[in-house]
Amino acid sequence: MVDEIMSEAKSGMDKAVEAFRHEIGTVRTGRASATLLDAIRVEYYGTQVPLNQVANVSVPEPRLITIQAFDKTAVPEIEKAIQASNLGLTPSNDGNLVRLPIPQLTEERRRELVKVVSQMGEECKVSIRNHRRDANDMLKEAQRDGEVPEDDAKRGQDQVQQLTDGHVKSIDEILKVKEEEIMEV
Repeated sequence: MVDEIMSEAKSGMDKAVEAFRHEIGTVRTGRASATLLDAIRVEYYGTQVPLNQVANVSVPEPRLITIQAFDKTAVPEIEKAIQASNLGLTPSNDGNLVRLPIPQLTEERRRELVKVVSQMGEECKVSIRNHRRDANDMLKEAQRDGEVPEDDAKRGQDQVQQLTDGHVKSIDEILKVKEEEIMEV
């Protein structure tokens, strides 16, 4: 019973960390990254589809993203989607290829992005703590119902706390790397 609760808590916490990793990858830094465009959806034959399903996205240089549409008729729609995305980037196209130059970030914008990233990290930590609370509640309930001895429940709560501490530490490490990446000139 304790193992099931621990497994469920670990799974939930792992998913929270992965979701955070993915979400933080979409935050713009001074360096080009294909993940920057993951959230962009393009109108393609009347349907909103992810950009990577209508085009090949590549990063040939540190400050340039190129987008090669599979179908040339989608190029204007790709351009529109990028402009509407609120990334603050201006695409240019030559009919076949959309180029997306990544401008240098200002100091003020860097500080804003660090705050945004920190907020995302805090939200992820809250999610992890919610998984801890749920696991502890299940352990207490199992103990009350007589399914788990008191010693095992206490040991399980200690393990849940260690699991939580480990995941929070992972978030802090990811945040530190992302903040350094953002602040780098």
